[in-house]
Amino acid sequence: MSNTLHYASPIGELLLAERDGALSGLWIEGQKYFPQPLLDCPREDTASPLLREAAGWLDRYFAGERPPVGRLPLAPQGSGFRQEVWKLLLEIPYGQTTTYGELSRKLAARMGLPHMSPQAVGGAVGHNPISIIIPCHRVLGWDGRLTGYAGGLERKRWLLEHEGVHIG
Repeated sequence: MSNTLHYASPIGELLLAERDGALSGLWIEGQKYFPQPLLDCPREDTASPLLREAAGWLDRYFAGERPPVGRLPLAPQGSGFRQEVWKLLLEIPYGQTTTYGELSRKLAARMGLPHMSPQAVGGAVGHNPISIIIPCHRVLGWDGRLTGYAGGLERKRWLLEHEGVHIG
């Protein structure tokens, strides 16, 4: 059973989910791959300590701070491949970006493979269940352009600009 918390943010309503003492989801209302069963979760006035901590993290983030992610227990659900991609996303610093191609090269090197498909990596990035905290918005196309974001490109641009990245 998941505990959930609805959070009003500058980019729209967010839904946070906790399972077994770890953050398992953070979705933007209306995004692709939104977990439909969680949509009907009742709105609660009280939340678990972990969800309150995650909401505090978001408060600080949207206030322009750069809160560390390491203190939040994260448990995104996905295949081993997706888990590895999401670990790479956590390594992208605030205010910086990378490309799907660069992520695929890093993952291939970690796995001891000669190459990795950027499209496969992109699929894993797109299915990231903990938006913003696992910063999939920091990944750009090969030419530095905005591409692919389950929450919508306008929100991706907003998040990047909020972090000081200006996209042409």
